[in-house]
Amino acid sequence: MAGLNKVMLIGHLGKDPDTFTFDDGTKKSSFSLATTESYRTREGEWQDKTEWHNIVAYRYLAEKNIAKGDMIFVEGKIKTRKYQDKDTKVDKYLTEIIAEKINILSRKEDRSYTNKGDYSENNMTNTQGTAGNQSEQSDNQEDDLPF
Repeated sequence: MAGLNKVMLIGHLGKDPDTFTFDDGTKKSSFSLATTESYRTREGEWQDKTEWHNIVAYRYLAEKNIAKGDMIFVEGKIKTRKYQDKDTKVDKYLTEIIAEKINILSRKEDRSYTNKGDYSENNMTNTQGTAGNQSEQSDNQEDDLPF
């Protein structure tokens, strides 16, 4: 029986991605993603618990215009790799999420990117947040139409 290795995360970038280009032109981008869960303690107080995830993206996903503070959706798979510490020569393990899909949900600040369909937070807010206002405006502007 085959297994399933699928991860879906929504969180904020903890830092700007580090991007590396291999000799063949393939790009690799890595960054940390914070996911925060809120829960109520037995005493009735709200607590936040933040988990940090190491994300790795290759090829076209490594070219996404994302930056520290942006909220993104990442879909991918968990991979653990072994490496040896340079100083102590001790084997260490690193668990990463290998991204298969990255969607930008919102920007930390207003940045107008047009790369591969990315939108700034301001554009997303205007598209989503003013839908009701647009219908009001179109009602008021109907009298000014030339036809």
